[in-house]
Amino acid sequence: MPADTDARWGERLECSAEADPRAFLRTLYDAAVQRALPAHNTAAFLPAPPDPAGPRKGRTLVLGAGKAGGAMAAAVDALWPAAAPLAGLVVTRYEHVPPAYRARPGRIEVVEASHPVPDAAGQRAAQRIVELTRGLTAHDLVLCLVSGGGSALLSLPAPGLTLADKQAVNKALLASGAAIDEMNCVRKHLSAIKGGRLAAMCAPARVVTLLISDVPGDAPEVIGSGPTVPDASTCADALAILRRYGIDVPPAARAGLESGAFETPKPGDAVFAGNEVHLIATPQQSLEAAAAVARAAGVAAHILSDEIEGESREVGKVHAALARAVARRGEPFARPCVILSGGETTVTVRNKGGRGGRASEFLLGCAIALQGEPGVHVLAADTDGIDGIEDNAGAIVTPGTLARARALGLQAADFLDRNDAYNFFKPLADLVVPGPTFTNVNDFRALYIA
Repeated sequence: MPADTDARWGERLECSAEADPRAFLRTLYDAAVQRALPAHNTAAFLPAPPDPAGPRKGRTLVLGAGKAGGAMAAAVDALWPAAAPLAGLVVTRYEHVPPAYRARPGRIEVVEASHPVPDAAGQRAAQRIVELTRGLTAHDLVLCLVSGGGSALLSLPAPGLTLADKQAVNKALLASGAAIDEMNCVRKHLSAIKGGRLAAMCAPARVVTLLISDVPGDAPEVIGSGPTVPDASTCADALAILRRYGIDVPPAARAGLESGAFETPKPGDAVFAGNEVHLIATPQQSLEAAAAVARAAGVAAHILSDEIEGESREVGKVHAALARAVARRGEPFARPCVILSGGETTVTVRNKGGRGGRASEFLLGCAIALQGEPGVHVLAADTDGIDGIEDNAGAIVTPGTLARARALGLQAADFLDRNDAYNFFKPLADLVVPGPTFTNVNDFRALYIA
């Protein structure tokens, strides 16, 4: 984000942090999202188009999947020379095509499918992508656009498996509390297109992959289950994860994993020769953008980490303990200040009837631990605008949250027990509902201690 933008936001927020903590926190979230938008980050990473008139004539094919897929396709289409041939197919989540591109589609087709559990539309899109790779030559260029959510959206079951098999395994993983790298290890080994297999299909064409990271550590092989990058994990690793979380899989899946038939292309494989991978937006960059806006407003900002993982409610308790230490003792940071963090927490589902995602469960755990600590306001939200499968990105906790809830007959611990954080925050009018943001750099958390 340009320095002059930071200054303007700082002028607007100079007095509002203390006077209106909610608006202040929401502005930090908006700054984080803006930093990750494909329109702001794509140009520097685009390769030159093949020369259609030169001796090595080639075409450019765009393929991809993820929650930011529609916005990434729109950015590439806008930046690609008008005279250079361009075509392709990208799959994104339902309602995640930017309105302007939906109203006036460009050269890259964008289709929609289900997330976080795959559906038939995603399977059809994956099959069409496979078909588009046929006939590629060494003169061709493939631009692969991958962002978080690609694992579910690009669903093509391994031989012998059905979509229903993949859906069942995916649901079990989501409810297990497994970390994202563990989930994606299993997903890619039960896939016919992920874990580097798409790159193998594109060979001998040159593949340039543009990534928006939604995973701790920004590992390309984990983002969207790495369809175009080498995979060092093994079938044995996938089996160990399934055993660890007590997840049963169909006989065909177990047989493929145990025999090694579902193994993925590994580092050093010739199919990856000459390919390039670029991270165009990361969680750390978004945290730094939010921190810059806070500092421009005269509020000290501290970034804990962009790689925080763990059970959402427990991570909430740890953040609450840190906020209390600052509020009560001025340690380890002097107040007023903002504490920022990112990463991807998990929710172990104990009650399937509850509603809510990682951000809202984090906040409920945090609110209970804070017990109305004066001067502490907290926002947690997913940067894609959707917390799990709900219509909110997250919510806000204030010093009065628990008292206002009790006045309505709502007991926070009861809602946490049944994984029902959405229905706790909704009557309080504390949900953050920006709608789809058309990007995805994972969890955003901001704690303002006045």
